Amino acid sequence: MNIYPDAYFKKVEDIDVEFLNKNKIKALLLDVDNTLVDHTKKMTESVIKWAKELKGQGVKLYILSNTNDKEKIESIVKKIDIPYQHFAMKPLKRGFKKAQKALGEKSENIAIVGDQIFTDVIGGKRCNMYTILVEPIKEKDFWYTAWKRPIENKIKNKIKSEKMNKR
Repeated sequence: MNIYPDAYFKKVEDIDVEFLNKNKIKALLLDVDNTLVDHTKKMTESVIKWAKELKGQGVKLYILSNTNDKEKIESIVKKIDIPYQHFAMKPLKRGFKKAQKALGEKSENIAIVGDQIFTDVIGGKRCNMYTILVEPIKEKDFWYTAWKRPIENKIKNKIKSEKMNKR
């Protein structure tokens, strides 16, 4: 299985509608922890503005999170007004397929955006979706994520060096 993302960005706000159109992406599945919010559950104004701008340009957004903290997700959803699924159990296919059905899009027109290879990228690849890896907002991680970061960092370093060599 390919564990490399299709695209790599520093932060979600760097993903623009031009990039999405070029790759035939009509909908984004968005991870929450360390992708949209930091470990203190804080979402910046720039992320809120980014989400609203994409929605205004016709891009469908959907939160797909492994968290079982429904209140956290609902507080985020209130700010950007998009549907969600918590406790998605990524990288299992079930959550991705449920989100796809809710969005009414073909898998090739959906991208998953997240900060983890072992949940977001692998889950998206398993469902034939476009995968976008972003840097974690903060270096501080939950214990269940921290152990995977050294492995993910090696993969990200390879991606970065390949990008530099293509210039």
